[in-house]
Amino acid sequence: MTENEVQQIALSVLASIAPEVDGEQLQADQPLRKQVDLDSMDWLNFLLGLNEKLRVEIPEADYVRLVTLNDVVKYLVAKLP
Repeated sequence: MTENEVQQIALSVLASIAPEVDGEQLQADQPLRKQVDLDSMDWLNFLLGLNEKLRVEIPEADYVRLVTLNDVVKYLVAKLP
């Protein structure tokens, strides 16, 4: 799966949690939570949604590494079989 495909899935999961977010307006290299104003529960739901869609386990210890959309996408691509 390509980075672009993973990014589209991530944006889809994000839209299910925060439907008001326009994925086209997001800056992939800026902190994602600040851009879309996600609280900790929404962030957790986002990560769990990614796990469900992509079947990639994201250990809690790795959450701090996932700051930007780019971080999330690169992390997931590296974890995909």
